[in-house]
Amino acid sequence: MSLDPEAMAPPETPWQEFLRIFRKDYQALFGFWVLMLLLVSALAGKALTEWWVVFDPEVVRLTDKFLPPFSVPSPDSLPTDRPFGGIYLMGTDELGRDVFARMFQGSFVSLSIGFVAVGISLGIGILLGGLSGFYGHVKLWCITVDTLIMRFTDAMMCFPTFFLILTAVALLPPSIYTIMMIIGLFSWMGTARFVRAEFLSIREQDYVTAAKALGIPEGRIIFRHMVPNALAPVFVSATIGVASAILTESGLSFLGFGVPPPDATWGNILSDGKGFIFDAPWLFFIPGMAIFVVVLAFNLVGEGLREALNPKLRSR
Repeated sequence: MSLDPEAMAPPETPWQEFLRIFRKDYQALFGFWVLMLLLVSALAGKALTEWWVVFDPEVVRLTDKFLPPFSVPSPDSLPTDRPFGGIYLMGTDELGRDVFARMFQGSFVSLSIGFVAVGISLGIGILLGGLSGFYGHVKLWCITVDTLIMRFTDAMMCFPTFFLILTAVALLPPSIYTIMMIIGLFSWMGTARFVRAEFLSIREQDYVTAAKALGIPEGRIIFRHMVPNALAPVFVSATIGVASAILTESGLSFLGFGVPPPDATWGNILSDGKGFIFDAPWLFFIPGMAIFVVVLAFNLVGEGLREALNPKLRSR
């Protein structure tokens, strides 16, 4: 009797199963490699525009203003040791600044805002969602912890988030750190609801009951056993949240409430180019397409993670 090699193979670990499913999703893989390219360009932009100034996004050259992409600058306006032979790969803006250098710098700033803002929102969402899911039955006077936290969450979700952020940014001094904090503080509600739902389900599992019976401290049960098993929807929410944070920053910068100069972000590059859409369309379409592609990539990766991490969708 011959033995089936597949039947003799060891069972897949959860990580191997996740990778196998994720690799079959070509749209998610496309988004993943776009994000890897974005990450490399963001790190390179930080290095080449601030640490070793190879591309200077702040240099004003009025003799070279409104040059289209792949233009050659005037002979005396640019150093001869600049990469690409001194060619403006993405043209120049109304002040003669190199759009390629500004996009390079803006990739790091925009990505930093997205990740830091999502980190803040995840921290708040996991904390409040975990408290609501694990200690929800505990009463504070005449109201339970779950009711208190969830009604506060519902109240926050009733307000238009973008206008709350816009109001807060208008009242506070403009800076990149203000933008990060404000976006993070007003975008935790979805994460809190996801974590609460997962905690309510995990709280009734046998291994949690066994841990309680063994006298393991509640803090260890929450952070060692429950939080790792509740993070699958949080990863999906975080991926889409980074895209939302980048869009929010771009919208704020477009309205003039975003990151102040001289820092370049894709949002304020887009804002600077809106007045020259017919005279210099590359100032508008280059940052606009960058925002579109990056947000699409984050959403594709988020959808791929949702399908790979959700057992109900694996069987389809």
